Amino acid sequence: MRSKRSWIAALIITAAFSATAEAQRYGVGEGYSIQPAGLPPVIQGIKIDQNLNAQVPLELTFKDDTGKTVRLGQYFGQKPVVLALVYYDCPGLCDLVLMGLEEAMQKSTLTLGKDFQVVTVSFSPQETWQLAAAKKANYIEKLKNPQEGKQDWHFLTGQDDQIVPLAKTVGFHYRYDPATKLYAHASGIMVLTPEGKVSRYLYGIQYNPRDLRLGLVEAAGEKIGSPVDEVLLFCYHYDPTKGKYGLVISNVLRVFGSATLFALVAFVFIMVRRDKRHANSGRPA
Repeated sequence: MRSKRSWIAALIITAAFSATAEAQRYGVGEGYSIQPAGLPPVIQGIKIDQNLNAQVPLELTFKDDTGKTVRLGQYFGQKPVVLALVYYDCPGLCDLVLMGLEEAMQKSTLTLGKDFQVVTVSFSPQETWQLAAAKKANYIEKLKNPQEGKQDWHFLTGQDDQIVPLAKTVGFHYRYDPATKLYAHASGIMVLTPEGKVSRYLYGIQYNPRDLRLGLVEAAGEKIGSPVDEVLLFCYHYDPTKGKYGLVISNVLRVFGSATLFALVAFVFIMVRRDKRHANSGRPA
């Protein structure tokens, strides 16, 4: 019985370390804060609604990474589009979103340019096309074929009268804090059909290449996907004691915590039933 209790204790310790590892995997660690009990006021209301089948306003205009004024609709018509709303000076999640997208594209069997395009739009009206160009250069050089990225991964900037309608249409909520000059926002990307309708959402900062491929194949056929579970990562947290900004993870930890608790309860329940069964049979456990 003592060895069994030791086993249960070891399992609990292992689960604790697993939860810690998962938290670190999603950015919780040095310089980051976990807020499972509730969200700070600046994060409240920040989310990504699943506005499936919504038509993005193709008449909106932005500046591309060469400084040229472009119409959003020029990226649509023939291929599905992956849309990423970020801001280029983000100190937190935005680079992780783009890195996750890049990794998923690299591992996907579909080809950027041939099968789909990517449009990245900054939701900060203060950002310039020069900053967009620098950000683009940083990412396309890591692609298997940088030339494809140069032609088919677009980094745009614009003003609020163009940014806000786009963000509202795809359900992307964000908030600017003038005191800190940072944005609060959630993380995720959207897959749009060639006609510009929202087909699928992928949440978080890591995207399964299979899910991305499936979303693009569905979108290419003008199909609208089903709602997916929301596991939100929130960018923006200020710790006045350290003067640092970090990652606020709420729903992710709730998911991992619930799964770990369920596994432990199930294990203990099974072991208790096993003990009773052996006791009734008169055999040692």
